[in-house]
Order: sequence, then structure tokens, then C-alpha cells
Amino acid sequence: MIQPVATDTAGGGVPTDTGDLVVTLDQVPRWSDAEIRSSLEYENEDPSFSKSFFPDPLASPRGEDGSNGMVSRFPVDHEINSKIYLWRGQPWNLEVDAVVNSTNENLDEAHSSQGLHAAAGPGLAEECATLGGCRTGMAKVTHAYDLPARRVIHTVGPKYAVKYHTAAENALSHCYRSCLELLIENGLRSIAMGCIYTEAKNYPREPAAHVAIRTVRRFLEKQKDKITAVVFCISTSSDTEIYKRLLPLYFPRDKQEEVVAISKLPADVGDENGETIIHERTIRIKPLPKKTIPKPAQASAELPVTDVGLVQRNSSYLDTYLDPAFMSLMKDPDQRRQEQWEKTAQARGGWNFAKMFGFGDLVGPPLSPAEEYSLHSRYLAKANSLNLSEIAEMKILYRGGVDSEGHPVMVVVGAHFLLRCLDLERFIHHIVKEFEPLIQKPYTIVYFHSAASLQIQPDLGWMRRLQQILGRKHQRNLHAIYVLHPTLHLKATIFAMRMFVDKVVWKKVVYVDRLLQLFKYVPREQLTIPDFVFQHDLEVNGGKGLIVDPRTKYVYHRP
Repeated sequence: MIQPVATDTAGGGVPTDTGDLVVTLDQVPRWSDAEIRSSLEYENEDPSFSKSFFPDPLASPRGEDGSNGMVSRFPVDHEINSKIYLWRGQPWNLEVDAVVNSTNENLDEAHSSQGLHAAAGPGLAEECATLGGCRTGMAKVTHAYDLPARRVIHTVGPKYAVKYHTAAENALSHCYRSCLELLIENGLRSIAMGCIYTEAKNYPREPAAHVAIRTVRRFLEKQKDKITAVVFCISTSSDTEIYKRLLPLYFPRDKQEEVVAISKLPADVGDENGETIIHERTIRIKPLPKKTIPKPAQASAELPVTDVGLVQRNSSYLDTYLDPAFMSLMKDPDQRRQEQWEKTAQARGGWNFAKMFGFGDLVGPPLSPAEEYSLHSRYLAKANSLNLSEIAEMKILYRGGVDSEGHPVMVVVGAHFLLRCLDLERFIHHIVKEFEPLIQKPYTIVYFHSAASLQIQPDLGWMRRLQQILGRKHQRNLHAIYVLHPTLHLKATIFAMRMFVDKVVWKKVVYVDRLLQLFKYVPREQLTIPDFVFQHDLEVNGGKGLIVDPRTKYVYHRP
């Protein structure tokens, strides 16, 4: 009954223009149907696939129910079971409201679920390119184009490592929950979900199936009135057997399956959302101690009323209510605010030499690591939600190749920085978004100052703010800043940056007067260089010792 689409020609599917079959939900086996138990035998199975490897989860010794008096964590719910379907084939052939695509953070066609883009047509890839990517554990929705479905929900599954097992489980659970939430937000009611976990990301299939099934169960317990169908789509013999064994544990169809499943379920089946519980991070509230505090003798006669209150609420009494380990992490808000005021007053108390010399306002207290992290996280989240294509087209900064030591390179073109027609706040968001993949490890910046002195540049106050937003990881992993064609004013500015902004970062500046000198640090083939940079180099250096190929822009030594 459940067969691959390509072979199930007798099921009444309607062929599309491409010859594929369109399968309606009426043709897909419902999990609650009685006949599905005997019909879950697949034709054309791999004969080398041993079914003895997968014991029947509902097989228990005769006369034993396995419950041991325990209450089932997943009781029988016929209404929820009626919404679950099991389908052997690709989701793209199903006539449902939405299908799920497992992809990567860039929503690339090459990393999407096999066969999706071929079935949907080129319009899907074009729309994906406008979404600005998608973070792991999250989901985004697009039109379905040539598919029988109405929408495609794209989600990014996590990479798996044993060391980060819990984080991967929770990220995978969030993938399934995000897809179901988007389904409801878009007014849709039926969804076909393939296996979001992939072997390319090293996720074990059976633990991942546990996460997928239990997350869907927990979600339907809360939102079953808003969803009519969830189709689990499987395409391999191993996944088929895994889902046949695990579905009765989380979606038992009768009391017998519910009782037997009690002893077969894993110890950790997650919280009310299906996510793994981390006991070390749970909030534990101790009950109030049941002990009486002796009243001090003649307190009211010898002490003022206010002092009596202090005696009754002494520190030893309060300590019984407060966890010292927890209180040690907290700082008095008034004390924290007072310290911040003192830092601000100290910074503003002296002469603002930077502003006097025209470098901008650099006063203000330094940020703590926690404040920098919070600031960077807010800007990164906002940047990922914005469409910054108009700034990217200005080519103020863009990715290069690698330097001579193998570090990735970010290229900055000073002459493209048109301050009069640029929103600096949006430009900061663009910088944060572009630099985020690079600052995780050592990297290099190449700055073309060629002809940039003709443009108005931002002051040091703005640069200081930018460095605070990029955070300490940027400061630590920056390998070098190669500045091509520096002017005397630029050198003075960088000297001021060392004095007033950041001594660590701006000591990494290397001044380069000629293109040939730059190519010693970063190979020519690793850089995309604007034409005017070559022209400026010829004008400044007089063409001594080099020849520029006008077609390839390659620089040769003059014979």
C-alpha cells in the first residue's frame, strides 16, 4: 500500500506534465487505519535488509503488559492518530498544503532535498536567494511553484557530534516545531515532512527519528484543532523500519500498544515541547523551611520598632531562603548602575582631545564582555532580518580569497564609501553580517585607500562604536590589516585610533605603497581589484618596475 511513487501506478495518482504522479491524502495510509498494520509490507524491498535486526516494539512476553503500574506518557489519542500518515516516497508528489525541504543555511539548491528544485522549477531557487539565508533550527516559507503543494517550508538541520548531543537534539526538535508553527501562521493545515536529519551532517537516524516523532506528537497535543494532516515521508528501507517501530511508541492506536510502549520508550522523552531536558539548567525552588525562629527576649522593650524588625529578619534567617550560589551571580542593580555612572563621569571628566582634533566623540565607558556579546547578538539578529542588497551592490566591502598564510580575506574599498548617500546604521548591520563568518577564526583585511581621500570618511567615534559591536572575537582573530596607498592624513588617523580606540587592533596595520608589495602578502589571484586602483598605482608610483595588462589587470615586472 505504501510504495515509491515511481512504482505505485495503480494507486490512482494523477500524472503531471512532467510525468510524475500527484498523490492525494486519500491515497496515503493513515496511521489510525486498521488495515495499515497488515499493509505495511513493502514491495521491492532490499532483500539484504534483515528485519530481524529491528525487534517489534510491541512484542512482549505473553501474560506481561510491561507497565509495572506506570502511567503512559503518550496515551492513546484517536483524534491525533487520525492526523498522522506514513508515506514511502518523495513529499514533492503529495497534494498537501506544505512540504518541508531540508537545506543548509544559504538555502542552496545543491544542498536541498533531492529532487525538490527539479520538480518545483527555477522560480523556487530565485525566491530562496531573496530570503537572506536561514539559521540552524529555524524555518522559512516560499511558494511551491510547479509542485502540487501550495508552499515549501525550508529548514536547516543541525550537524551532529557526540560531544554536543543535547544541543543537536534540541536544534532538530526546533526544526520540526518551526515548520509546524509556520504552517499554522500561513493558514495552512496539512504538511508532508521528509527526514530533516541527513547523513551528510552525521546525525544517527534512529535517535533523530525519536526526536522528530515525539516533537510532532507534543505539538499536535496543543494545536490539533489547527492541523488536519502530518505526513511522515520516508524513502529508504532503514527509515521505513525505524518509523514502523517507533510510531507505536508515541502514537499508540489502542490500549495494548499504549501499555507495551511504556517499557519501550527511552528514559528521556523531552519536555512538553519534545525538547531534551537539561537537569543542570532547570530552576529548582526549595520549599520554605518549616522551623520557628525564636523571638529575642524583651526586644520590644529595649529596641526601637525598626530594630525589632531587623532582629526578626536577621541574616541567618534570610540565608535559609536564598541559595548562596545563585546570589553570588547577582550584583545589586543600584551598585551596577552606580558603577556605570562613575565610568561615564570619569570618561567625560577630562579633556576630549580626540574631539578637539576633529576625530569625533570618543568619550564613554568601555563595555564589559557580556555587554559586547549582547550588543553583537542584537545587531546580528537584526542584520539577518534585513534586506541589505543595496549596500552590498556598492561593493564597499566584499570577500576575497586567502592570504599567503591561508587566512580568509575581507576587502574594503575606501573610494566606494559614499557617506552622503549611505545610511550608517544599515551599513553597520551589513558589516556585522558580512564579517560574522570570518571572525570565528584568524582572518585578514585588505583596505584600498586609493583615491579614497576624495571622499568624506566616518569619524573615530563611529569606528569605536563599530569595534564594540564586532566584539572581542574580531579583535582576537584579526591577523593583519594591509592598507594600500596610505596618505599622511590616514596614517595620522590610524595613530589616533591606536591612542583613543584600540591599541591591539590598530597595531596590526601594515602600510603598503605598491600593488606589487601587497601581492607578497596576498596573491594577485586571490583579490578582485577595481580598475581605478591600478590606475592610481600607476599615477602614484609612475609605473616604475611594473606593467599592467589592460585586459586581465594582471601586474608584471617591467623587463
